[in-house]
Amino acid sequence: MGLTKQYLRYVASAVFGVIGNQKANIAFVTLRGGEKGRYVAVGACEHVFIWDVRKAEKVLILEGKKHEVTYLCPSPDGVHIAVGYEDGGVRIFSLLNGESNISFSGHKSAVSVIRYDALGARLVTGSRDTDVIVWDIINECGLYRLKGHKDAITQILFLESKNLLITSSKDSFVKWWDLDTQHCFKTMVGHRTEVWGMVLLNQESRLITGSADSELRAWDIQYIEEGKEVGEPQEKKVRTLLENEEDDEEGLDEEPEERILSCKKAGSVLREARDRVVSLVTDAKAKVLACHLGRSTLQVIRTMGCEYALCSLFVPGDRQIILGTKSGKIQIFDLASGSLLETTDAHDGALWSMCLSPDQRGIVTGGADKTVKFWDFELIKDQDSGKNKRLTVKHTRTLQLDEDVLCVRYSPDQRLLAVSLLDCTVKIFYTDTLKFFLSLYGHKLPVLCLDISHDSALIATGSADRNVKIWGLDFGDCHRSMFAHDDSIMFLQFVPKTHLFFTAGKDRKIKQWDADKFEHIQTLEGHHREVWCLAISPNGDHIVSSSHDKSLRLWERTREPIILEEEKEMEREAEFEESLAKGDEPVVPGETKGEAEPAGKKTIETVKAAEQIMEAIELYREESEKLEEHRAACKAAGKELPPPKMNPILVAFGNISPSRYVLEVIKKVRSSELEVSLLVLPFPYVPDLLKLFNGYVQQGLEVELVCRCLFFLLRVHFGQITSNQMLLSVIDELRTNTISKVREIRDVLGFNSAGLQFLQREIESKEDVMFFADATDRFEEKKRKRRKRERAVLTVT
Repeated sequence: MGLTKQYLRYVASAVFGVIGNQKANIAFVTLRGGEKGRYVAVGACEHVFIWDVRKAEKVLILEGKKHEVTYLCPSPDGVHIAVGYEDGGVRIFSLLNGESNISFSGHKSAVSVIRYDALGARLVTGSRDTDVIVWDIINECGLYRLKGHKDAITQILFLESKNLLITSSKDSFVKWWDLDTQHCFKTMVGHRTEVWGMVLLNQESRLITGSADSELRAWDIQYIEEGKEVGEPQEKKVRTLLENEEDDEEGLDEEPEERILSCKKAGSVLREARDRVVSLVTDAKAKVLACHLGRSTLQVIRTMGCEYALCSLFVPGDRQIILGTKSGKIQIFDLASGSLLETTDAHDGALWSMCLSPDQRGIVTGGADKTVKFWDFELIKDQDSGKNKRLTVKHTRTLQLDEDVLCVRYSPDQRLLAVSLLDCTVKIFYTDTLKFFLSLYGHKLPVLCLDISHDSALIATGSADRNVKIWGLDFGDCHRSMFAHDDSIMFLQFVPKTHLFFTAGKDRKIKQWDADKFEHIQTLEGHHREVWCLAISPNGDHIVSSSHDKSLRLWERTREPIILEEEKEMEREAEFEESLAKGDEPVVPGETKGEAEPAGKKTIETVKAAEQIMEAIELYREESEKLEEHRAACKAAGKELPPPKMNPILVAFGNISPSRYVLEVIKKVRSSELEVSLLVLPFPYVPDLLKLFNGYVQQGLEVELVCRCLFFLLRVHFGQITSNQMLLSVIDELRTNTISKVREIRDVLGFNSAGLQFLQREIESKEDVMFFADATDRFEEKKRKRRKRERAVLTVT
């Protein structure tokens, strides 16, 4: 088993060094009724950071789960913010406490745009999967999916007065949607390139569109009123399927879009810039954010301008750092002052690698000029340093090689030097004489990283061929070759005083390995781009990794042991669940794919929810059978027998009945996932559900939820339900009971609404009386003061 050798788990601790990522937009928000234009929300990897622009401080973090943030949209009331993610999910956060209670899952790829309606009750999202989905925030469910665009959605606008939607896309089209009938009634084709932005002007009577060319196009919108004026000329008509043939004589009907509005080009504005439009807003405000992000606080302690740096290390004492640059120079910086102490020309090409000698007296560098150079630290006096001595490096030896040097490492005993070359080999030399010792060959692509264990017994190499090889340093034999990452391995380092090592790759993952047992221990996922390098603390308790997503991530070692068999089992389960969610989308029988489709999508959560409902119905069946058998036994015995033992699950829920347990399970399903969960449910479970729904409606339990599930099941399984004679009586009872219960609820709502309106009028009338009374008192006070002044003037005169 895995407990013969104990490994401890590393977990994600913090993300730092990132201000915002370039994928997501920036949105101004208001916090707790604060002033406008002070706080700004930015996407930062999987989190959302709220920055105070005045103080340049981070005031709130909205924590994400796994996927990168791609779009932000604050709600009209300023209390919530909708966040779109790279996996197509949308979460709505409260800006008061930073919590998220509503999440939607409907898109298959990254969310590219989000828009609220004026009331903040509906949310529209567009994605790179070309779909537009309308969500009901109050009911926490999807209303419908609008299909028609052929490329990623770039902008969405609401026309509140007419309940219309305008969408633009990279397919160069602008589409107009009628949300009442859920269809596209107009497509504007006047653009030659991708449409990137739109804005409405003049009380929604003019539309400005911006594309990849330098022309801003203006369109006039005219709304067609339903009632025609007398004497207005007859327009051409096109007969629809719903009209009778007799209507043909009256002429053709108007074009579909002409029934709602007409949109004609009014003109264009030419921009000086030739780049594409990024966004269009009516009143643009721009803010520049700058942040200086020690070790304990995860804040930047010094920012120093340098050349293009490829490698770096701390000088012993942690007072200076040395950088190797792309131009082949060595730069020495002082940490206290942040100043550049010295720049030395080291190599004729890029300086790819640098390593501190174990005796801490110097460094070794390797570059693209096919040389390895040895440098010693020295303290010198010069005019700039004054009385104090400053650090410099002195070139002592050069090792000439036949290929570019990619990586150099000392063995901890400083006996050997390992050099990785562009010819896919690793050469081992004696440090003192620089004589050749071993050649490690076997990689198919160049070795990009390597490290030697603390006892100088093993060397591990990571290559662009995605393999890690473990070699013995005594004879240069390959102990094991392991396929490690799905892309190039960029960094490899042993945990101090162990034979465990970490690798970082372009596949965005960090992995831990055992070099003795040749086993993969764990995978650390969190970065959203290539991981370039990592650093392990001397005690091995912390790891810091840096990535192309501009973030530094801290990982901490916990006291929780890892059992490898369980880890492998969990990985297999995760893969199975992912493949399950990627299966064929469920189809509603009898419905063909058109412009409007259901908003939800099949995910692992919907599959699990359907399984839970199925398990609950099976438990209900078992318990019902037990009760039937008990009744029969009581009848046969002619006396009341002790009741059968209740299922432990029902006992855990407080001795509830099996039918109530099924309702509790349905209530726990997320509102946004309910329809898809019922769609996945096999038909044999539906008759039991319909009988249960009848009981719930009669008892008045969760009538709204039950009606929602009932109507959806009837729409999906209409043919099978109507053809089943056994269900006719159930459907008939449901019809009677549902109509009566819904009427009762409607009456209660009407009564409550009328009562609230009455109270509102009472309060308003009292406030008006108080307002007039206050005004009268103030007027009388002013009159008294004026009389006093007049008397005073008369007295003086």
